[in-house]
This record gives sequence, C-alpha cells and structure tokens, in this order.
Amino acid sequence: MELYVIKNGLIEGHLKIEEFYKSLDIEAKQKEISRLTYLSMQEDFWDNPNLARTILDQLNEVKRIVDGLQELKNRIESIQETYDLLIEEDDQDLQEILAEDYQTYVTLLDAYEKETLLNNEFDHMNAIVEIHPGAGGTESQDWAEMMYRMYYRYCDKKGYKAEVLDYLDGDEAGIKSVTFRVIGYNAYGHFKSEKGVHRLVRISPFDSNKRRHTSFASVDVMPEINNNIEIEVRSEELRIDTFRSSGAGGQHVNTTDSAVRITHIPTGVVASSQSQRSQIQNREQAMVMLKSKLYRLMIEEQVEKLNEIRGEQKEIAWGSQIRSYVFQPYTLVKDNRSGYQSSDVNSVMNGDLDDFVYAYLKFLVRKDDVQ
Repeated sequence: MELYVIKNGLIEGHLKIEEFYKSLDIEAKQKEISRLTYLSMQEDFWDNPNLARTILDQLNEVKRIVDGLQELKNRIESIQETYDLLIEEDDQDLQEILAEDYQTYVTLLDAYEKETLLNNEFDHMNAIVEIHPGAGGTESQDWAEMMYRMYYRYCDKKGYKAEVLDYLDGDEAGIKSVTFRVIGYNAYGHFKSEKGVHRLVRISPFDSNKRRHTSFASVDVMPEINNNIEIEVRSEELRIDTFRSSGAGGQHVNTTDSAVRITHIPTGVVASSQSQRSQIQNREQAMVMLKSKLYRLMIEEQVEKLNEIRGEQKEIAWGSQIRSYVFQPYTLVKDNRSGYQSSDVNSVMNGDLDDFVYAYLKFLVRKDDVQ
C-alpha cells in the first residue's frame, strides 16, 4: 500500500507545506529574524543580560520554526523528484526509496506540527504546577498524590526537571497540597492542558466494603515569568510568614524555620516555598511564584473584560471538570474538552500524557478558528 497521496500530480506534502506557510506567516517571521539579528549585533547588546538572553531565545525560536519548515520543504521536493522518476520508469528500488523517504517525512512533519502548536507567548517558559485534593478526605488526598506521581513520570519522559517547592502531607495517606516547578523548554506549553479539575472513579482501597468512590483533585498551572516582565509588588502589600518545612521524606524537610509563605494582601494570592535550605532562597522563590500568579491574574482579568465587551460567556476553567479517569468497572481516561480518550489507564498514570496534551492543543486551534 502506498504511504503517500497524490493530488494533481503532486505529493500531498506540498499542500501541507503551503498550509504551514500561510498559517505560520513565514514571511513575517523572516522579517522578525532580521530585526532580532540586527538587535543582537549592537555594541550595547549585553549591557542588559536578561534582555539579551530573551532576544536570543526569541531569535532561536523563530529560526527553529522557519528552518524546520524549510527542511520539510526540501525533503518533500526531493520526494517529488523521486516520484517523477518513478512515473517515467517503474523501478522497485525507487519504490522502496520513495516509501522510506516519505515515511521519514511523515514522522518529521508530525513532530513539526506538534511543535508549532506551542507558539504562544508563554509556552516556552518553565511551569509552576499546584495540585490540591477536593472534598473527600483521604480518598481525594490519595488521588492528588497519584496525579503528582503521574506528572513526575511525565517530566521524566519529556526530559524535564521537576523541583518540589511546597509539600504538605495528607492526614492518613496522600497529600493535602503540592507545588512543583517544571524546568525545561516548552514546559508551560505542555502542562497548560492540565489546568482544571480531574475526576477519578475507582473501587476505594480505603473502603472495607469495596465500594466505588469518586474523587476530585484540582490542578493549577502557570508560567514562571522572567525578570523582564515587570510586576509592581509593594512591600507594604505583602505579609511574609516563616515556618518549619514539612513533607514526605528528608528531601522536603529542613530543621529550621526556613520555609516562607508570602500573601499579597490586596488580592489574597498566596505563594509558598520550602524546597531551599535558606530562608532567603525560599523567599526569592516564593516571590517568583507570587509574581507569576499576579501576572496570570492580570491577564485573566483583561480577558474577562474583553469577553464582557464581546458579550461572551467565559468558561470557568478552574472550577470545571476537564478529564475523567475510570479504573472500575471498566478502564477509560477521557478528556472532556478535546474528546480524546484512552482505555490504557496504566500507561496514562505512568506519564504517557502526550496524546492528551496535543489533542487539547489542537482543540484550542480549532476553537480559535471557529471564533
């Protein structure tokens, strides 16, 4: 069976390349490369190291998109030449070369398409993830810990580093809350799909009567903002508390009151850190988290105002159920937004989340197209 599709004498890949050129506005990106390259060549470029690194990151990101598409274009043109030769001369070796080259192209195209889904302003940043159990005591606390393990395994699969910032044990099992930082390129872009309420249905290991229970846990995800995004936080608007770290194991526990909790009084936004050994380091980390939360709050308020002008009803993502995990009487994980589902619960709980992540990102693209 042929792995390629022919339309009007052209390998279908040509049509896909044309779609990318239009949707990604490659011409505008080429101009952006010229502008950023010009900035990077100025004598005073490194006078502001943070700004310089941001410009270089932007330049590398835009070049990655343009160069990646050019590579795909070169490959499909080579495949087209092979196909044209095959039309003139039916050769078995050419058929095998064509099939192999096209399969490689399809693999690269799929990877490129996924990468282009992560092109929003904050997608490339690190992520700060918080998990909180819902009502239900031990059941929900255990579910929150299961999700925490799931995300840690996902980080391992993606090559991300996960760093615990705040951890509170459950009463009997599980956790009352956990906050961790995901470090890696496009970490926020991959984790933003997880924000919302996650529902678990299973026969409870804590119920002697072996009844089915439904548990909930909420996940909050925000980008870790860099120092170039200015958020004004006045010292008189902050309440800073210190306390002794606590958690599941020695790596989370310090013997001094080094943990820090910062409350932004006007908004009630709270950020805590206990992962560092010194109070100064925890305070710095907590401030980064606080500014990230305040920045996201500011963006959400702007979106709400825009939707009010449009007369639109904003989805309440934080309070909504986004995904269900059913362990009994059957096995199914279903995302309620994209509709994507899998019956392989064990694989999902072991961190195989990419299919759900990319299904959600494609859902966002379709949603934007409709609007």
